[in-house]
Amino acid sequence: MAQSTNNMTQSSRQRQFFGTDGIRGRVGIWPITPEFVLKLGWAVGKVLARQGNGKVLIGKDTRISGYMFESVLESGLSAAGIDTHLLGPMPTPAIAYLTRTLRAQAGIVISASHNPYFDNGIKFFSAQGTKLADEIELAIEEQLEQVMTTVDSAALGKAIRVVDAPGRYIEFCKSTVSSDVTLNGLKIVVDCANGAAYHIAPNVFRELGADVYELGVEPNGLNINLNCGANHPETVKQAVLEQQADLGISLDGDGDRVVMVDHHGHILDGDDLLYIIAKHKASRGSLLGGVVGTVMSNLGLEKALQQLGLELVRVPVGDRYILRELMSRHWNLGGEPSGHIVCLGATSTGDGIVTALQVLAAMRCQRMPLAEIRVGIDKYPQVLVNVGTGQGQAGKSLESPGIKQAVAEVEAELGGRGRVLLRCSGTEPLIRIMVEGEDEQRVRTYANQLAQVLKSEIG
Repeated sequence: MAQSTNNMTQSSRQRQFFGTDGIRGRVGIWPITPEFVLKLGWAVGKVLARQGNGKVLIGKDTRISGYMFESVLESGLSAAGIDTHLLGPMPTPAIAYLTRTLRAQAGIVISASHNPYFDNGIKFFSAQGTKLADEIELAIEEQLEQVMTTVDSAALGKAIRVVDAPGRYIEFCKSTVSSDVTLNGLKIVVDCANGAAYHIAPNVFRELGADVYELGVEPNGLNINLNCGANHPETVKQAVLEQQADLGISLDGDGDRVVMVDHHGHILDGDDLLYIIAKHKASRGSLLGGVVGTVMSNLGLEKALQQLGLELVRVPVGDRYILRELMSRHWNLGGEPSGHIVCLGATSTGDGIVTALQVLAAMRCQRMPLAEIRVGIDKYPQVLVNVGTGQGQAGKSLESPGIKQAVAEVEAELGGRGRVLLRCSGTEPLIRIMVEGEDEQRVRTYANQLAQVLKSEIG
């Protein structure tokens, strides 16, 4: 296993607001407040205005607070003299795509992804449809320290609605697979998590010929990710078995991650999907180099790729690190167990619909069901436990002598036949504990032991 070292280091200047995926938190609790987001829109506008007066796209998922934050972002950008194009509810990768194709200066996504409705967040895309560079995020944070001003009335930004955004993105998704790939004869359950893809994903698969059974397509602002979507794959699993479907596709609230279910009801996570896509691309000579995973990628994936003669390079959790490593190596495939898969050449960011289409294309090309095309990867049992912390406490807790000793003891017990990883969540006040090994019961015991030690350390 190779591990990228240049991506493990943080910026020399600590960012106050931006995490691994923008700014996220509980609505109404600073900084996810109307006042802060208004000034954030202004700060972004001022930074962009120094690079030229282009337009900015704003899209959102379906949570109720999106209306409020859409309005204040538009106001802040207008005060800085920037025009906005409003997309309405759209998947995160759709906003990346439209930012690029509509030649916008930046795209803004109002979403908390897989989090509950009472959270929300703001994340950004560059003109190329990629995450903002660190120096731009730092410039925005510096601008936030300034007093908010308003440009002359004649220079205020305008706002318009982009009415054809869904149709544009549906056609793009279909274009990411060969024109001879059809889904005729397949019955597919599609769970949209009552999120941003509710009016997109079913139409993509249906227009390619599939018989689609829809779930999670009735958003009300409060039910996003609620017992549905990629965080709850048991929902689509049950529907696949009841409907006797060929497979199931489960997206998260903003549509950038996906898990799938085969006709037996077996759940395939991001590692499984990454293996299927890598194996298919390698067989066709279209895989460039190896595969980029993260510190969470299963040892079973690494060994399966080795059997194919492919290298797995690990980076920190977060698709910004995956993308950065792919671009530096000129590779074109990477992803996370959560279902964020980046297929460069087709997309510039993680895209749940496009990932599912890549898997379906491999199935159709090899004339195999999902259960058979997965053969070749045997994953190690991996147990994940989350321990809640107060804001700003997570990093300190990981440095405590007690938890370091507990981790060392578990690693000694595993004896090189497993892994332990503790990390701070980039999106929530949590410490995530991962233990991986050959015996599931032992792995679960170790993970719970570490969680108890951590809880006692936090107090």
